[in-house]
Amino acid sequence: MTRLLVRDLAQLATPVPSGNVPRRGAELGAVEVLEDAFVLCSEGQIEAVGRMRDLGALGDALDDVEELDGSGRCAVPGLVDCHTHPAWGGDRVDEFSLRSAGATYEELHAAGGGIRSTVTATRALGEGGLRERVARHRAWMLGHGTTMWEGKSGYGLDRETELASLRAIRAAGGSPTWLGAHAVPPEAADADSYLDFALAEVLPEAARLADAADVFLERGAFDAIQARRFLEACGAAGLALRLHGDQFTESGAIPLAVELGARSVDHLEATGAEGVATLAASGVMGVLLPASALFLDRPMPPARALADAGAAIALATDFNPGSAFTTSLPLVCSLACSQLHLSPAEALTAVTVNAAYVVGAAGHAGRIAPGLAADLVLLDAPDWRYLAYHLAGDIVTAVVKDGQVAYRR
Repeated sequence: MTRLLVRDLAQLATPVPSGNVPRRGAELGAVEVLEDAFVLCSEGQIEAVGRMRDLGALGDALDDVEELDGSGRCAVPGLVDCHTHPAWGGDRVDEFSLRSAGATYEELHAAGGGIRSTVTATRALGEGGLRERVARHRAWMLGHGTTMWEGKSGYGLDRETELASLRAIRAAGGSPTWLGAHAVPPEAADADSYLDFALAEVLPEAARLADAADVFLERGAFDAIQARRFLEACGAAGLALRLHGDQFTESGAIPLAVELGARSVDHLEATGAEGVATLAASGVMGVLLPASALFLDRPMPPARALADAGAAIALATDFNPGSAFTTSLPLVCSLACSQLHLSPAEALTAVTVNAAYVVGAAGHAGRIAPGLAADLVLLDAPDWRYLAYHLAGDIVTAVVKDGQVAYRR
């Protein structure tokens, strides 16, 4: 594998070292910034990081190295999107138009729209179509600086499409999550009978394909008793546990996540003070999805309260066709600062090391340091904080993945 030298960077910004645990409290905003920096990559890992004035000390290490000019640009770690829904067919643009005229997401869902409206189109794609669609979405993520990502199934809700979705996500380089309890499909009599089917017919193979399992614990989807049943079975099958929770109502997601030792509970737009305190006292990551709240015109999650209470938090896009049609983590960082009242440093940590923890890559990705994955994002900006400062997020000029230039604008 060709070695790569990224040189003459105006700035390099990375969360400071702190072991293989999520950052929280003061560490959430602890970022090291190097001026006039370089990064040397070798065999998919970072070999050396430093200031340009120290580059000569590498001596013969610079022989036969490809160079990437970082003049006037800043480098941050490869971004990690720890909550996406990339495997779906069709679109929901008609519902978007109805929502803009006043219909709510819950009203559309109750009328047979929402998640259920995507199921038919997703089933019709077939495995080849799913692979093409996920690969397309993965390319969108890369162009926004995402080098590592999690992808959920959940728009098939039958055996064949759910398993095909997990295979498509793995084939595109993502970490697959079986969102087997996303909604009740139209052919099922009720939530309990659907779970009977999913756990008996889909879980055995899904457990071999996926890294984690997820459930939508919410009014109109699955209640806390049903979520517990699903998650306990998935945990017994060896899957890490995650929850969609507190998106519209507080229905017991945080206590259940803490009790079962889930890796994360995601959304939290409806989380109150007790939920904040419970999450802060636990080892469960709160994954915040401000693009979804914005897209649905919902209250933002209480990020500042969570951070100040000492909770571990991450940020993600929630990319999906109905409630967060974006693959831009830079946009999410901008929303995190302007709407969630996080600092640019806290936002950077939340889309790098903390997000890497959620996808099971703690200690491997999320920082720019020797021995870690050689994943970098170059920003066309004089200051790394443009990652959040630029509202459109259209500032990614190059992406290095596994020590190779994977995207260049």
